[in-house]
Amino acid sequence: MRKLLIAMAVAAGLSSAAGAQAAGTPGNAASTGASALQAGDIAFANSGSAAAQAPFLAGLALLHDFEYQRAAEAFRQAQRADPGFAMAYWGEAMTYNHAVWMEQDPAAARAVLARLAAGPRERQAKGPTARERDYLGALETLYGEGTKEARDFRYADAMAALHARYPRDVDATAFYALALLGTSHEGRDFAIYMKAAALLEEVYPTHLTHPGVLHYLIHSYDDPIHAPLGLRAANRYGLVAPDAPHALHMTSHIFIAMGMWDEVIAANVKAIRLVNVMRASHGRPPSGCGHYPSWLMYGYLQERRDAESAATLAACRASAETELAAPRPVDADTDHSDVASYVSMRLMKVIETGRWEPSEHLVWPRADHAFTDFEDAYGEAVAALRADDTPRLQAATTNLADLRGPVLAAYSADAASRAADRQTVQIIVDQVAAAARIRAGDVDAGLAALRKAAESETALPMEFGPPPVRLPTWELLGDELLRAHRPAEAASAYRNALARAPGRTRSLRGLENSERLNGEAAAAAAATAELARYPRAPR
Repeated sequence: MRKLLIAMAVAAGLSSAAGAQAAGTPGNAASTGASALQAGDIAFANSGSAAAQAPFLAGLALLHDFEYQRAAEAFRQAQRADPGFAMAYWGEAMTYNHAVWMEQDPAAARAVLARLAAGPRERQAKGPTARERDYLGALETLYGEGTKEARDFRYADAMAALHARYPRDVDATAFYALALLGTSHEGRDFAIYMKAAALLEEVYPTHLTHPGVLHYLIHSYDDPIHAPLGLRAANRYGLVAPDAPHALHMTSHIFIAMGMWDEVIAANVKAIRLVNVMRASHGRPPSGCGHYPSWLMYGYLQERRDAESAATLAACRASAETELAAPRPVDADTDHSDVASYVSMRLMKVIETGRWEPSEHLVWPRADHAFTDFEDAYGEAVAALRADDTPRLQAATTNLADLRGPVLAAYSADAASRAADRQTVQIIVDQVAAAARIRAGDVDAGLAALRKAAESETALPMEFGPPPVRLPTWELLGDELLRAHRPAEAASAYRNALARAPGRTRSLRGLENSERLNGEAAAAAAATAELARYPRAPR
């Protein structure tokens, strides 16, 4: 990630607007979008000096955009401009809590707070107004005593109280909604997510360019059931915050949940382009791996744009090879994140195309990379399945089962992992074993086992983005039922797959074929029409 120095011109009348909001009356918004940085429009009453306002507001906008490192640098600029400005330290500490991702670095946050004052009481006393003291108090709850999970709930309660005390403070509303999302520890809990959405919907009509309102609405709705409700925010957010790569990408959370492949591709192309412009400004080479390229490749694969998906995979491979070639001290953390990204993207390719070229294989240090090894083995199993190579499939199945233990052990050692992560690993092992059983001739028992794995996948919480089980088990069941000449059951399986991953080309093709074989002309035509919504090259 990048660290950028952020320079902003403060909109005229900021001080009077801040004073008006502090008194509980509406003020004129101070727009970050009116300056050099376009990350969203923020008006936040505070007691900082005039010199600290520009970087503070920039930091707050970037914090809402999840541009955490850039936000931290902006808040540090505000501290340098006004060393006693308590809310600038609050902002920097907030950048170490990534609520939706269930990540937190409390040690780093507490170190920031220690620079402000020695203890919670002393730090709160640094807030000149009751509202600032309330924000600082909530932060002490977030980084106080107890487990992260317990602190998440206490922080949400503290933000509920702050929101109730300052109902016209849109940032209090937005941060309360985000805090609620951060309590959904075992994956998407619709009750929690809809409570957050309801808060944000109240302020959305009057804050159409606020980055937190737009961003957290998208997170609240980024599943196939609720995504249509998030389309308004998705269509706005990239325009409101075009200087924030995460904002540009974030719009695709709604688009991917609605099978809108052109929009998924465009959003991630823009995000990647901006990331690489920023990297170039710091003398760094382009990065071909990571979250945005992975989603871009998934979009290309759905439209069967094989040349573009191959180029995206090749760019990631180049980044992964650079990462592997970089010298590292003996005691350095061996975090090969680009390697992991490449393996995951290569797995996507074999699932969608059936092609698993040996020339694309990448060799990496095997120690401490359990999940990367597991995904690579999964790709080998899918390649064998697509090639109808039963001996190869049996060997891959055994290898995958052997790797299950190390992956589960790695998840157990990771405090942020969830039961759903471990269940996903087991579903992958079970689906591949069931497919191998079918191909070995035990069709009925294999289909029953595959259906059981599919039902286990349905029981998982909804996730955003490409399917966490890369080959959706209902889709695989549909494929195997078609092979077994059971098109009515296959059609039902494909519909189940599409309920969790709308617009998937392979599921739609399977549904189209199943309904045609089933004599359901109207249903087949509906699947054909859905396929025609976006261009899909023949394969």
